[in-house]
Amino acid sequence: MTLSFYKTFEKAKKAFSHLAVFASIISFLGFLFYYGFELSTNQIFLLEKVFSILIIIFVCSFSLNFIHANIQGRRIPKAFNIVIGIVALITFLMLFEIDKQLSFMSPLCFLRHEIMIRQALCIFFAIHTFSTLEFKIKSSLLNPAQVFVVSFIIIVFLGTLLLLLPKATHSGISILDAFFTATSAVCVTGLVVVDTASHFTFLGKAIILFLIQIGGLGIMTFTVFFANYFKGYASYSSHLMIKGITRNNKLAEGIDTLKQILAITLSIELIGFIFIYLSTSNAFFDASTHLNFSIFHTISAFCNAGFTNIENGLLNNNVLNNFWLYNIISFLIVLGGLGFPILFTLVKTIKYYLQKITATLTNSNFYEHNPRVIDFNSRIVLITSFILFFSATLLFLCFEWNQTLVEYNLFEKVSLSFFNAVTPRTAGFNVVDLSELSIASIMIIFLLMWIGASPASTGGGIKTTTFAIASLNILSVAAAKSKIELFRRKISTNSIQRAFATISLSLIMIGLGVFVMSIYQPQMSFKAIAFECFSAYSTVGLSLGITSKLNMVSKLVLIILMFTGRVSMLTLVDAMIKDAKNINYKYPNEDILIS
Repeated sequence: MTLSFYKTFEKAKKAFSHLAVFASIISFLGFLFYYGFELSTNQIFLLEKVFSILIIIFVCSFSLNFIHANIQGRRIPKAFNIVIGIVALITFLMLFEIDKQLSFMSPLCFLRHEIMIRQALCIFFAIHTFSTLEFKIKSSLLNPAQVFVVSFIIIVFLGTLLLLLPKATHSGISILDAFFTATSAVCVTGLVVVDTASHFTFLGKAIILFLIQIGGLGIMTFTVFFANYFKGYASYSSHLMIKGITRNNKLAEGIDTLKQILAITLSIELIGFIFIYLSTSNAFFDASTHLNFSIFHTISAFCNAGFTNIENGLLNNNVLNNFWLYNIISFLIVLGGLGFPILFTLVKTIKYYLQKITATLTNSNFYEHNPRVIDFNSRIVLITSFILFFSATLLFLCFEWNQTLVEYNLFEKVSLSFFNAVTPRTAGFNVVDLSELSIASIMIIFLLMWIGASPASTGGGIKTTTFAIASLNILSVAAAKSKIELFRRKISTNSIQRAFATISLSLIMIGLGVFVMSIYQPQMSFKAIAFECFSAYSTVGLSLGITSKLNMVSKLVLIILMFTGRVSMLTLVDAMIKDAKNINYKYPNEDILIS
């Protein structure tokens, strides 16, 4: 009897688990229909009933899985999940009007009528259901590079569909423009063919912001985080996949790295939001507009996206010449562009020196001495970034002192020059009219756009480490050295090869983009086209004002450049080529005439 009951229970659990997957899909679709389309009263009433039925399915599935976990002795869902389950159960009881029979539950009757609570519960359980599905991807079918590329393709496709929702725009949008905007948001570029502030509704801007956040951190980061959170563990195959994505050599640290990425991102964005909100306290008369501006620009700046939700962006009269705001956004861009490994190192370094100072003041020795708290890679990134920021700021000051900066005082000139040195490093905000800059300043922007941000960051470009290796190689050749050495370390041949492959592929892609656009847009200047292609490939978002005037072919060219620039051509090459076999033989060396 017990065995028969257990088999029946197993079948019921399995059936409701399948129903929960189906209900999850319906939940997302229902949510999109409710907020994305203009619905009649009857249609809204029908959707409310659908959400009520979905709640019943989710509660039954969750309860059966909870009981099954107890029977099997497996991990019980976390406290947060249990609380949500209780709220869902109470909502479930309200739907059957239990409060009319039990007077003590009458204060909760609002749960029966509040559609937003039911929607929130459905979306939570939908995410819960999808996250607890087994994450199995055979390495023989998809390697980490292919998963990375495919994940970006999927989110761009979904983003395009979301932007096509009727309530996402005020007057509609073409498929190509929605595709372009979604690609620009996911690839954290910032190039726009329609004005974000005036063309998109609150829903449309929220979708763009969501795409920026997902694109900046990577969809796999969120996918694996939720899977690990709800299941309490990650499978071995998931660990292998994340190891490849995070470039972490230690298998067990992959999930921890993803958690740290999310924690640091949310912490920086929260602090950035507070500072931006305070620095613009007198800029907006409307509190909701002020709040939206602060949230949008915090995420856009840290993710190096360059999107803005107000007309004319940072040139808007409400924030024009707000130099504290400019500096806050500059530092958010810098932090986002340094890369998560460098941010981890900076956090670790600050903690280390705080412990050291405390130990010195208290005459104790509770900290462990670490002579190389800043690792080799971090040193290269930090030094290269500092040199680029300092030299670019100084050059902008020199070239624009008596031109675009002539009417400002010293602090304002330095602030604007620093902003102009930072934003071409894949951010895309602008606080001066680029068409008024001197040719020398435009050439500096070209170089900064091409170099871009640092590896494992929210930015694009060939990366600071690639530029550093290329520069060090020139010095090594000039000194007649056969290897590149720095800080008593030799840079590996593999790193040098990948650096020069990255440089070559970037120039090939940008060159092809300029070539095709020059053919299809002959009326536009070569400088404007080249600027657009460099900006797209390096996911910068700066433009000389031609983006909205481009034809279909040129838009497709920029879409390809934005995508290849974000995932990097080298990653695409890795994704297309299967793992090479080890070669144990060597051919004789031959020198080739170079100069």
